[in-house]
Amino acid sequence: MAITVRKLANLGSSTSLSYLMSKKHKAYIQGLRDLSPWIGSSLRDFSVGAGQTGSSASFDTSEDGAGLSPIEFQRWHNGDGIFHKSASIDPTALIETSAVVHPKSVVGAYVHIGSGTVFGPSVLLGQLTKIGYNVALSNCAIGNSCVIHSGVCIGQDGFGFFVDEKGNMLKKPQLLNAMIGNHVEIGGNTCIDRGSWRDTIIGDHSKIDNLVQIGHNVVIGRSCMLCGQVGIAGSVTIGDYVTLGGRVAVRDHVSIVSKVWLAATIFVTKDIKEPGDYGGFPAVRIAFVFFIYILINSFHKWMIESVPIQWRRQVATQFWTSKKGIYDGVDFGEVSSAVSNLLGVSTIYQDIKYGSKLFMESLC
Repeated sequence: MAITVRKLANLGSSTSLSYLMSKKHKAYIQGLRDLSPWIGSSLRDFSVGAGQTGSSASFDTSEDGAGLSPIEFQRWHNGDGIFHKSASIDPTALIETSAVVHPKSVVGAYVHIGSGTVFGPSVLLGQLTKIGYNVALSNCAIGNSCVIHSGVCIGQDGFGFFVDEKGNMLKKPQLLNAMIGNHVEIGGNTCIDRGSWRDTIIGDHSKIDNLVQIGHNVVIGRSCMLCGQVGIAGSVTIGDYVTLGGRVAVRDHVSIVSKVWLAATIFVTKDIKEPGDYGGFPAVRIAFVFFIYILINSFHKWMIESVPIQWRRQVATQFWTSKKGIYDGVDFGEVSSAVSNLLGVSTIYQDIKYGSKLFMESLC
């Protein structure tokens, strides 16, 4: 699948998914920073060492900030946030009180960063993007015109471990990044892990609800919608225009094609290779589920209205006492054709075939 994702540092061109995955990631991220139009000569000079007006911030460095001197952090003139002098920040950006921008981060024009937000080193943030309160960003690049709501965490290590020969649980390296496209909205307390063997990618115009977990190496296409409490395990690939209802779960290393709609609370356990609507546990075509529902209800109505009660009792007794299948020798092509004519709708042959078989098995 080839998913087109724009370069997230506003490079003015697009790059294919295969290109993103084949590049040496550290060099690629550094290249984004070097080529970004925000980091022109004016922004390179926009630091304390180049005549920038800012006051020193006196605060203790944490363990994560070991090796950084407090005097290298300054107060931002617009909002009173704190930034490192090596960060490249557009003068129009608003950084509210208690927000911290760490070294070598890039902040685009007209960005709004809420209080309590922390930008880890080398984070890229596109123009016109709004960041809520208490957001944690690291090892990531975020495109233009995005909305990141409060409590979101992007770019933390994925959940990857292995057992060594001594039986100890050891951590797998998580060294790549999370790449968020343009016009993406991410709801509160959602977590998006960084990649281990490929970057985690969220395509342009995708919308993510609150409390969503996206594992490492996940690739999500353009204009996808993920409702609340969705959980996507690692290394999943999702196409364009895919909708996941509330509390949908997707197992690891599954691929889902474009234009798929997944009903709420379902569990996707294997690849979905055809567009359409899916539901159930595990996920199956909704046309299949609808057919079973109609067939069972039609049979029940026919039994009540047309069959004497004595015969119904005799048939039910035989079904419960005998576990033999009664579908042997049935021409399911004829069954599907008859049901299609009866319902007056066009149905998929495979759905009717397996639906008829499952229904007849359920009578045993």
